[in-house]
Amino acid sequence: MKEIDIFTDGACLGNPGPGGWAAILRFNGQEKEIFGSEHETTNNRMELTAVIEALKKLKEPCKINLYSDSKYVCDVISKGWAQSWKRNGWKKSDKKPALNSDLWEKALSLIEINRVSVFWIKGHDGHRENERCDKLASSQAKLA
Repeated sequence: MKEIDIFTDGACLGNPGPGGWAAILRFNGQEKEIFGSEHETTNNRMELTAVIEALKKLKEPCKINLYSDSKYVCDVISKGWAQSWKRNGWKKSDKKPALNSDLWEKALSLIEINRVSVFWIKGHDGHRENERCDKLASSQAKLA
């Protein structure tokens, strides 16, 4: 099984507002940058979109080391909250609707076919790939 490092970030000018997302995929020393934008969105949606778009690039199931500065993304994946929300009709334990269920549905379908380990990175702290993703996502938000 191939092992791939994925670094992601999302940005939003206002929340909601124009947003951008970016990811770096690394395999065997080679890197690929992907990025995009949306006109009206939220920061959490852009963080999650970066993960989805990166996973969509994979051609086969892989062992993924996913790095993100989003506690939202990291916690929901690593603590299994999205699976619980899905089982409960996209309701959280407090019975309130889970936000971004449309994106979590897509993310879960991609996560389930891979072996994903999630690592939280402190944002704006000099981490090379995180800084690059932040720059790309921010530029995309400005273009949206």
